[in-house]
Amino acid sequence: MQVSKPVELNDHQIKGWMRRLINRAESIGNQDEVPVAAVILNEFGQTIGHGSNCRNRTSDPLGHAEIIALRQASWLKGDWRFNECTLLVTLEPCQMCAAALIQARMGKVIFAAKDPKRGGLGGSIDLSVLRSAHHRMIVQGGILEKEARMQLEDWFRKKRKYRC
Repeated sequence: MQVSKPVELNDHQIKGWMRRLINRAESIGNQDEVPVAAVILNEFGQTIGHGSNCRNRTSDPLGHAEIIALRQASWLKGDWRFNECTLLVTLEPCQMCAAALIQARMGKVIFAAKDPKRGGLGGSIDLSVLRSAHHRMIVQGGILEKEARMQLEDWFRKKRKYRC
């Protein structure tokens, strides 16, 4: 069985997707969720899964944007393997999501803001390069990082202000 490569996106396309995700994350933030959004593209550049954080709405600790997108994409695809797919997300996947992406054999991950506290693809640890990671994926970070970081920082600042 020949496995296709992830779609080749140029810089303009990647930034276009990331802007759409940042806009989606803004509306998620207005619903009292951490503003993170993700999309999975197949080898032809078609959307096969999308997700946004929904932990508060669903009381689900697994309600991360990447996990929601993976569930939808695997259902549509009828497979759990994503070697030929690309995931784009507004925040570096946490360690749980990074491990799920490795298990799903995601071909490529592109993220906006790095997460030095909880990032699982280089921020605090890079699970994708550990010897125990049976799958190697391409990881590209820092796309529209300033915009995504500002969005998250503003959201958390407002959240903390209202708690006091």
